[in-house]
Amino acid sequence: MNLRSKLAIAFAGVGAAAAILVGVFSYQAASERISAELDRSLLTTSAEVAAGATQVLASNPVLRGPDDDDHDEAQPMVAQAIAPDGAVRPIGGRPVRLAVDDADRALAASGPLGTHRYQDLTASPDDYRVITVALGPGRGAVQLGVDVDESRHVLSGLAARIKGVSALVLVAAALAGWLLARQITRRLVRLTQATEQVGDGGLAGISVPAGGRDEVGRLATSFDRMLGRLADARADQERLVQDAAHELRTPLTSLRTNASVLRRFAELSPDSRARLLDDVDGETRELTHLIDELVELATRRYEAEEPTPVDLGEIVERAADRVRRRTGRTITADVDASAVTGQAKALERAVANLLENAVKFDTAGPIEVVARDGRVQVLDRGPGIGEEDAGRVFDRFHRADAARGLPGSGLGLAIVREIAVAHGGTVFAEPRPGGGAVVGFTVGTDLLLPISHPRHVDG
Repeated sequence: MNLRSKLAIAFAGVGAAAAILVGVFSYQAASERISAELDRSLLTTSAEVAAGATQVLASNPVLRGPDDDDHDEAQPMVAQAIAPDGAVRPIGGRPVRLAVDDADRALAASGPLGTHRYQDLTASPDDYRVITVALGPGRGAVQLGVDVDESRHVLSGLAARIKGVSALVLVAAALAGWLLARQITRRLVRLTQATEQVGDGGLAGISVPAGGRDEVGRLATSFDRMLGRLADARADQERLVQDAAHELRTPLTSLRTNASVLRRFAELSPDSRARLLDDVDGETRELTHLIDELVELATRRYEAEEPTPVDLGEIVERAADRVRRRTGRTITADVDASAVTGQAKALERAVANLLENAVKFDTAGPIEVVARDGRVQVLDRGPGIGEEDAGRVFDRFHRADAARGLPGSGLGLAIVREIAVAHGGTVFAEPRPGGGAVVGFTVGTDLLLPISHPRHVDG
């Protein structure tokens, strides 16, 4: 059974239960109200009969229907007097004798004035509601009965109408449930079709029924965003594989060429051998570095680190000290005490990549790194950045013309961008006044913590 049928049945069940409960309570209330009115009418009429107003027992033509031949239908009452000794005498109304029991005789013999009791009797073929009222000790009693068949007929009609209304409510609830379920499940069906297409391996051209503020609409919107991210991730993965294949081809070609030359290693001069081995060693290091960078980007290992409050200035200083030891270059750090909620190792990796990029281009002068208010920038005096390269230096495997002959994987700045975006920030690259470049990244303002005091470190 599908969800639409289940919802329709559920709506019908709830509607039917509500209608039945309302009907039962209504029937009980109507029955109790009719019984109370009937008893009150009997009490009032019995007082009139006891006072001698027997005309209330006369046949009433108004109560007779057009097809009624029996005058009993026009006068549903019967009255009789009970003497103190228990003798019964008819007073008027229908020519029916009501049964008298010991309780009635006790009321007639010694009951206080106005004392009464109700009972239900059958005087074939009709049923009566009967009241016995004492006239006082030793004065007898008056017994008055009214035919309750008409009341029961009214209640039977009410019960029939309640059943009819309940049936209509059941049908209406089922129809409303089916229509509502159709409206709800229509989007769910389309969403299910979209997930099945994704399960079959397709991401392009999938239409998701987004929209609406209910739970289904929110689910569709979230699913649409998820599909967008999946499509971007797949495109990014394919682009990474294609770029990686292109970049790996160059060092592999060089290594293959050198391997063929190694077959004639004994024929080479000592200088040629040294150059060949240096070339193989350099290409091997470049290939290893490239593979490490590719693994870093493909697995996003830095995203597994838990964000914690970190001192951005200390991170910059550690990265600068590491690059100083590795390259022997002069690096000055001008930082404040900016604290951020972030991934310490990833941020340190981003700063180190910026510094290594600057060292690669600026081979002589000091490198400056400035970190203030969540903004980290590295300044060098290298060849600078052309306008055509400013917007692409953070792309994977992008190489500016000035960097064609320099070592590197072309992925360092791409990793910087990934880390900056993961921290809600952006990257930037621009020419430096007087020559050189300014390259850096920012951290999202919502991750910044209060600043204490500025620091200045030279190295």
